[in-house]
Amino acid sequence: MLSTIREQWFSNIRGDVLAGIVVALALIPEAIAFSIIAGVDPKVGLYASFCIAVVIAFVGGRPGMISGATGAMALLMVTLVKEHGLQYLLAATIF
Repeated sequence: MLSTIREQWFSNIRGDVLAGIVVALALIPEAIAFSIIAGVDPKVGLYASFCIAVVIAFVGGRPGMISGATGAMALLMVTLVKEHGLQYLLAATIF
């Protein structure tokens, strides 16, 4: 079991780190833009994107799973933030 974990997690460290850097750099303008669309401070979008990226890095994802910001989510969040405030945004995103 330990050899399987080692093979899956550490077999391509260079490629995984490079992919992580590329995704992180691509996510910055996207998170800022979608947070502006949602009507929240751009820092909130950056913090939320970072937090969900860390969670997905440890928990893992599934094929077809969206773990980043999307335009549809940004449009839905506008109404949520206006009616209920920023404190409900995290709960709505995770659950």
